[in-house]
Amino acid sequence: MARPRTHDEALRLKLLDRAGELIAADGPKALSLRKLAADAGTSTTAVYSLFGSKPDLVNALYTEGFRRFGARMAGTTLTGDPVEDLVALGSAYRASALADPNLYGIMFTRSIPGFEPNEDAEKLARKTLEPLEAIIRRAIADGVFLDVPPETVAVGCWAVVHGLVSLELTGNLPEEFDVTGSYETALRANASGWLRPHLSRSEPS
Repeated sequence: MARPRTHDEALRLKLLDRAGELIAADGPKALSLRKLAADAGTSTTAVYSLFGSKPDLVNALYTEGFRRFGARMAGTTLTGDPVEDLVALGSAYRASALADPNLYGIMFTRSIPGFEPNEDAEKLARKTLEPLEAIIRRAIADGVFLDVPPETVAVGCWAVVHGLVSLELTGNLPEEFDVTGSYETALRANASGWLRPHLSRSEPS
């Protein structure tokens, strides 16, 4: 009978999630491969077998974060209305961040000094924003959005969602603040601001 695989996908994900927790709680210096293995109930040999070096492990964390994030973005139901679709993608962005806050920090805040993702990881990260870019390019081409460079709209939308989500994750929003309702309102106002003047909406739908 073949021996069961012990260094499998379940263990890989368990190690990644625990590594993200260690970094989030105590900073990158807390990421000891020996401690990580002990916390996950496995051996350092398993960690090396699955990831290689510590930089490879951090790259795997970055990649896994964008893999999960990309799945949420690609799985978002779109309507063809660019304003509503940008709100939907922004909501998916927040849902991904709240589901994996430890990975979010590694993905977007450069929380690991000196870390640079490899070429494949960078390609994956860029690919996750393709749904956003497609909506914006189509809206500009159709004369729905202002005739400005698509990257101007994309970065503007990203800045709004990233800023609000980061404030929420770091606990810097007022306790009485209605995060969910206000988040969607802010996203819709931002998206509507890119509409050509004759298409601007006076009230949220």
